[in-house]
Amino acid sequence: MRKFNIRKVLDGLTAGSSSASQQQQPQQHPPGNREPEIQETLQSEHFQLCKTVRHGFPYQPSALAFDPVQKILAVGTQTGALRLFGRPGVECYCQHDSGAAVIQLQFLINEGALVSALADDTLHLWNLRQKRPAILHSLKFCRERVTFCHLPFQSKWLYVGTERGNIHIVNVESFTLSGYVIMWNKAIELSSKSHPGPVVHISDNPMDEGKLLIGFESGTVVLWDLKSKKADYRYTYDEAIHSVAWHHEGKQFICSHSDGTLTIWNVRSPAKPVQTITPHGKQLKDGKKPEPCKPILKVEFKTTRSGEPFIILSGGLSYDTVGRRPCLTVMHGKSTAVLEMDYSIVDFLTLCETPYPNDFQEPYAVVVLLEKDLVLIDLAQNGYPIFENPYPLSIHESPVTCCEYFADCPVDLIPALYSVGARQKRQGYSKKEWPINGGNWGLGSQSYPEIIITGHADGSIKFWDASAITLQVLYKLKTSKVFEKSRNKDEKPNTDIVDEDPYAIQIISWCPESRMLCIAGVSAHVIIYRFSKQEVITEVIPMLEVRLLYEISDVETPEGEQAPPLPTPVGSANPQPTPPQSHPSTSSSSSDGLRDNVPCLKVKSSPLKQSPGYQTELVIQLVWVGGEPPQQITSLAVNSSYGLVVFGNCNGIAMVDYLQKAVLLNLGTIELYGSNDPYRREPRSPRKSRQPSGGLCDISEGAVVPEDRCKSPTSAKMSRKLSLPTDLKPDLDIKDNSFSRSRSSSVTSIDKESREAISALHFCETFTRKTDSAPSPCLWVGTTLGTVLVIALNLPPGGEQRLLQPVIVSPSGTILRLKGAILRMAFLDSTGCLVPPAHEPWKEHNVPEEKDEKEKVKKRRPVSVSPSSSQEISENQYAVICSEKQAKVISLPTQNCAYKQNITETSFVLRGDIVSLSSSICLACFCANGHIMTFSLPSLRPLLDVYYLPLTNMRIARTFCFTNNGQALYLVSPTEVQRLTYSQETCENLQEMLGELFTPVETPEAPNRGFFKGLFGGGAQSLDREELFGESSSGKASRSLAQHIPGPGGIEGVKGAASGVVGELARARLALDERGQKLSDLEERTAAMLSSADSFSKHAHEMMLKYKDKKWYQF
Repeated sequence: MRKFNIRKVLDGLTAGSSSASQQQQPQQHPPGNREPEIQETLQSEHFQLCKTVRHGFPYQPSALAFDPVQKILAVGTQTGALRLFGRPGVECYCQHDSGAAVIQLQFLINEGALVSALADDTLHLWNLRQKRPAILHSLKFCRERVTFCHLPFQSKWLYVGTERGNIHIVNVESFTLSGYVIMWNKAIELSSKSHPGPVVHISDNPMDEGKLLIGFESGTVVLWDLKSKKADYRYTYDEAIHSVAWHHEGKQFICSHSDGTLTIWNVRSPAKPVQTITPHGKQLKDGKKPEPCKPILKVEFKTTRSGEPFIILSGGLSYDTVGRRPCLTVMHGKSTAVLEMDYSIVDFLTLCETPYPNDFQEPYAVVVLLEKDLVLIDLAQNGYPIFENPYPLSIHESPVTCCEYFADCPVDLIPALYSVGARQKRQGYSKKEWPINGGNWGLGSQSYPEIIITGHADGSIKFWDASAITLQVLYKLKTSKVFEKSRNKDEKPNTDIVDEDPYAIQIISWCPESRMLCIAGVSAHVIIYRFSKQEVITEVIPMLEVRLLYEISDVETPEGEQAPPLPTPVGSANPQPTPPQSHPSTSSSSSDGLRDNVPCLKVKSSPLKQSPGYQTELVIQLVWVGGEPPQQITSLAVNSSYGLVVFGNCNGIAMVDYLQKAVLLNLGTIELYGSNDPYRREPRSPRKSRQPSGGLCDISEGAVVPEDRCKSPTSAKMSRKLSLPTDLKPDLDIKDNSFSRSRSSSVTSIDKESREAISALHFCETFTRKTDSAPSPCLWVGTTLGTVLVIALNLPPGGEQRLLQPVIVSPSGTILRLKGAILRMAFLDSTGCLVPPAHEPWKEHNVPEEKDEKEKVKKRRPVSVSPSSSQEISENQYAVICSEKQAKVISLPTQNCAYKQNITETSFVLRGDIVSLSSSICLACFCANGHIMTFSLPSLRPLLDVYYLPLTNMRIARTFCFTNNGQALYLVSPTEVQRLTYSQETCENLQEMLGELFTPVETPEAPNRGFFKGLFGGGAQSLDREELFGESSSGKASRSLAQHIPGPGGIEGVKGAASGVVGELARARLALDERGQKLSDLEERTAAMLSSADSFSKHAHEMMLKYKDKKWYQF
């Protein structure tokens, strides 16, 4: 009888009743078995939490802007996010605090600044001259809704149109309103009885800055003279206007309308348009108007020196093109190209050689922002090919269903994946370099390889190179290739576990060292892949079917051979699909016409060509049982050294030897306990209903182990009888009674019917039982009821023998318990270092056998012995087990609980990972209440506890993962990955690693006016806006109209914004400030930005005064 330890009971009662009490002392033990002290190096100061970068396509985009000198693209979204893209590898994410939708973006071209207009009627000025852009000023309109903004090139006065039809003018430097206002009733004709609607367009005449073109929604366009404060011309058309664009000479403009027409107007002929075009309308013969089409949402008019102008438009398709995809139309001379898009068009911009609106535009590309993609079209090449997009925007090509993150991988992995992925590239892209190439890369000090793997709804898997805070796709694997696609709906009876996405990936298990990959899909299928650089043709895809549902018939079996009812057979070990075999009475329900013994998906029977990369080694499928579909797989693990894969669901567990293609273990969860089942669940009588019963059966004392544990999948009920080897009998006499006490109160009242699912699996080389003197290969199994069970593995010797002799698997009788479902397990050696699972080094599998045979024998066995087994026999190990509620460190082989930590009382842990950081290891947890915590190992001291974000949806829970070196990530939206760090060192280095968006670039020279243009007044007319809009002439604007809000990124706030994450980076900020140099540099640059617009306007004013009184011949 074991001594009862009162201290442990008290610890259990008091642990974690509040978060403060979690800082408890490690549990004490009787003097006989004190734990050796392990020096732990990690302290709280090694940890700090901050967001690093966001990758992927901006979710729900709403606005687009481009700086043609800096070559930077900006995208705004409906949730108030701002994404900035420069050269591949330079991108940045910012967020408006209000979360209101971005309706428009305007760069201050070549100034390193950007104005954003939001749906809550605020304007914000962003400073882009720092690595983490910040808001310098904001302006909130109180009485009017903002609908359109326009900032002329090299001007500091921003025109703001409103829903009421008025135009206000904002000084971009001070972010204050001018007293100059263009009122709608002054702009339209007095005789007009109706309101012209909101302002949908503002632009100045390219040749005369004093003339402003204003488009109202109703169809009225006004050319307003800013100096005389009256309308020069009014142009009316009876269809609503969506957009307006100028010809660069300022004599013509084009409007797009809601009936699918374009109207071209001469500035001086307001009576009627010069030309009306319906690009997609059917021309009727007898001169009638073409049929109306869908609205043309936007039009651009771009000129070239050596040819016809380009008219580019979105929308305008005829109404009878039902089901046609959204289109961008490019009209150039007499040719019209209609470019179909995969998603609806949000906005587009034409990229031109010059930033000056009064010069030939020379368009070279069109950037099209779609609902879920960004497309760049090359206008200079025939056929308008698209550019290959170098940004990682295809994360959501098919919705992400799971992801895994691996930092500090073997160095040869990324080149290997890249080389096989390079062959998958599509052809037909533009030959030119990607034209959005502004900014500079950061100077990353992190040099270790990082890989992210995403699993998708269509069964595809993508490998991404995530090193040094960038992201680039390496390789894509389509797992659905091994299955037959149903040609028509009648052929699809089997996939009805899931109506759509039957191939969706649920779990990924990957061994980076051996490159073995294993996936579990939603249709209860598991596929094992091997990496190869050679192409192969697989004649027959190896396949196993596993019957993992335990129904209980009467306690007496018909033949009376054995006392307990037997599990049904495991299915065929023969790689080819076999006809259903005769089954024991337990599954006789199949005679009722219920579906039985069929998998959900059909594996291809024809030969499969497998390209270099990941190649199918084995497909395993769970089958229907008596009309019940198989339950989805909840846990998965693969081990390359043992050649085994194991998976479990809410019915039980199955282990497969993928080298011999044989099922080794197929047990209901309760059978794993043997007679140690703490819940004393009894076998039930045959069930009458078809309601899933969850396999409630028990193996009674001394029962013979079901015979499907040996290599053959057949069971004793089948015609072939097998005598069991003696060492297969379960070790029921070495029971571990110390753990058979009832568990904590959270489960004593557990419903007998509740299913116990397998939630964690871990292969390792450790002490299986208390009496063990040396570690041996085994599998640790964790369940949703907080139980950990150990299965011993007896592997044959390596080489030839490994393929001939069976692997022998038997439950060891060891049972441990925690509160809450088990999430993660790991093992430490006696010095506190992580003991990685045994693995094989990768080698090319598809090479001729002969020369490889000797190597096989040499290589196979030694590597499977993990470092721990070379230690002295006396040395112990520690098992680290993390559940939804608590973590325990258990000393092995004694199985004493060395340390315990109650992680959360009121919430539960969603993800727990044992990771390495600063040459030590820790346990990192993310809780459903939004807290991120880390604990030292082995003593489980709390090191970090930060409220990060609440669990707002299942996507975060499904994709959150921690990895080594203080890195973590999750899917923040269906299209974007957010990366974060919990390492103080990375937080401090982050500023250096981020790219620069702003780089000093000379503004191109203004177009030469030429002698005759100056002589006859054909050149561009300049305007002294300062004189018109400044306070001295126009007075002050009404105070109640808009409220000025100084931003956190003003000169005072640059220090704060420079280093980034507000609040979280306070310490890093102070450190940077003390070092001084970086921030003073940023301050100077920001000050320079603020003064540059001012100096420009003063310079323009001086120029005007200088030439005011000179005659034309004195120029």
